[in-house]
Amino acid sequence: MLNSSAFAADLLRWYHASAADLPWRRDNNPYYVWLSEIMLQQTQVTAVIPYFERFLAAFPTVQALAAAPLDSVLKQWEGLGYYSRARNLHKAARQIVDHYHGEFPTTAAELAKLPGIGRYTANAIASISFGEPVAVLDGNVMRVLTRIEDIPDDITRTATQKRLWGIAQSLVPAERAGDYNQAMMELGRTLCRPRQPLCLLCPVASYCLALLEGTQNQRPVKAPKAETPHYNVAAGVIYEPSGRFLIAQRPAEGLLGGLWEFPGGKQEPDESLPDCLKRELMEELAIQVEVGELVTVVRHAFTHFKITLHAFECRHLSGEPQTIGCAAWRWVTLADLDQFAFGRADQHVITALRRSQSGGTVLESRPT
Repeated sequence: MLNSSAFAADLLRWYHASAADLPWRRDNNPYYVWLSEIMLQQTQVTAVIPYFERFLAAFPTVQALAAAPLDSVLKQWEGLGYYSRARNLHKAARQIVDHYHGEFPTTAAELAKLPGIGRYTANAIASISFGEPVAVLDGNVMRVLTRIEDIPDDITRTATQKRLWGIAQSLVPAERAGDYNQAMMELGRTLCRPRQPLCLLCPVASYCLALLEGTQNQRPVKAPKAETPHYNVAAGVIYEPSGRFLIAQRPAEGLLGGLWEFPGGKQEPDESLPDCLKRELMEELAIQVEVGELVTVVRHAFTHFKITLHAFECRHLSGEPQTIGCAAWRWVTLADLDQFAFGRADQHVITALRRSQSGGTVLESRPT
């Protein structure tokens, strides 16, 4: 049976000597911890650092975040993806100010009542900022635990998740719980990697049953992923006679909620892309257009599907835009676009427009 106190002591000794100097670790301020944990969901550490620093410069306190308009928050989040995270940050900040007088709840149970804060994030904030001895369980920690305990079960199953939470909680020390949790995450990120783990450098290798059995490269076990669906999407850069073009704001809830876009939608079977665009613009904005030249093609992957976005130059023929399938619309110039938050695929359309305006060649774009 694993000696939890010895395991924690060895891990903490390594962490004290090897922990990366990250901006959110310089202060256990719960606002910084919360922001970093939300940003780090589905995003690499190196990508998060500049966004974290930029976001804090714009909203240095939870009060500043709560007071900001959502559009400003989405603009600061632009490029990080998974925009529901930003919307929930904004909602939670307002609840902290309105219901907790601007002070963060100090327990995981209370933190978990806030929008966008699940068990993992609540436990991370409570342990790091307030010392509550509660476990964290993210992808990195699951990988460490399935190797330490040599667990052959599918980690996507509810029963396996429950077991892993139990193991994680049993290992958390009563003191320095925040450092311990960060050490577990750091170990998974740097040494106990998904492929080619650096077992010879691991501070807790002597406790690892998978290393003993030679199964570390088969842990964790995950069910095979289903094939990712793909959709063709048509979007319009719709010009009016004055030279301005139309952008639309997506509904607040749902995919990319609250972001602005070049309006359009998914192609139906046996439908040409120009016909798709005309139909979508009539359904969403009640306008008629003439579809012209292709501006650019953008390939982009979301969490559960992929798209190929075909952006066309269009001429507005008739109809005052209506907010049928969108939250708002604006006629804008290219110079105006920096005021609005766009998703990654639409940002590539903007790049193509600017390149075209400056006389450059328009190429196919492949967002990462």
